Amino acid sequence: MKIGTLIPQRGTDRMDIRFDLYDYHGGLHCGETLDVKISGKWIPTRIEMGKDWYLVGIDVDDLVGLIVRI
Repeated sequence: MKIGTLIPQRGTDRMDIRFDLYDYHGGLHCGETLDVKISGKWIPTRIEMGKDWYLVGIDVDDLVGLIVRI
């Protein structure tokens, strides 16, 4: 598993995961599963697109900066 930070992907409407300075996941797609770290605990979820990107079962105002693992 790799741990990184959710970021908006440049030039697209997708979210991406940045693992290191030059190491990116390459863009997330609807339905992709991942774990997000909330209050020190890893919570399994999946990313979906409605009006905006969201994580199923995770109630946050902004996805950017969340710590995730895939």
